[in-house]
Amino acid sequence: MTTLAWLAAVLIVAIGAAVQGSIGFGLGVVGAPILILLEPRLVPGPILLDALLLTLLVTVREWKHVRLADLGWSVPGRLLGTGIAVWILRVVPAARLQLTMGLFMLSAVAMTMVGPRFRVGRRTLFGAGTLAGVMSTITSMGGPPMALLYQHEEGARLRGTLAAFFSLGVVFSIGGLRLAGRFGWTEVRLAALLLPGVLAGFALSAWTAQRLDKRHTRLIVLVTSTLAGLLVVLNGLR
Repeated sequence: MTTLAWLAAVLIVAIGAAVQGSIGFGLGVVGAPILILLEPRLVPGPILLDALLLTLLVTVREWKHVRLADLGWSVPGRLLGTGIAVWILRVVPAARLQLTMGLFMLSAVAMTMVGPRFRVGRRTLFGAGTLAGVMSTITSMGGPPMALLYQHEEGARLRGTLAAFFSLGVVFSIGGLRLAGRFGWTEVRLAALLLPGVLAGFALSAWTAQRLDKRHTRLIVLVTSTLAGLLVVLNGLR
């Protein structure tokens, strides 16, 4: 990777980290589609490892807003979803799954806009966690399913609970990629190159999160989730 490409990758990661630190997800949405063009090896392993550091930092910052009871249902779903994704990756090339994943994501956004409001409960947490596990391991964009479920919550609770969920979930996804033979020391070294962007974005999010809390975050969640779906679809059509 050239110096110019590295600088561009760090900038993209910084923007994505700032978005995720502000609304609870976004590093994969902003980063993955562009990083895969700069250096395909950066996705999904390296970006997931960087996401682990970011989610741990946000979890510590927003710890008092974390709903621990919710994790008891969403985390097992994430583990199941990771297992499903590992099986899928062994059978079907990831590139052939992008279109399906993107269309599903867009359908989920449409359902939340015109359909009934989904209550945050045991079944919905487990279901959203499972979908997040599948999508995160395959596309690096596992945020939308959980974020859409929490879209009516206040900003701090959305960020804190999602960060704690993703901290555990990313570990599952990295382990799944390892089992699928798609994660090793090369991915660790590439992730280390992007660390300046993670730290810069997290620092910036401390300022942007406070301002977003003054407004309803639902619109931002819907727009970001729609963007994620469109990017995955476009990547699948390439």
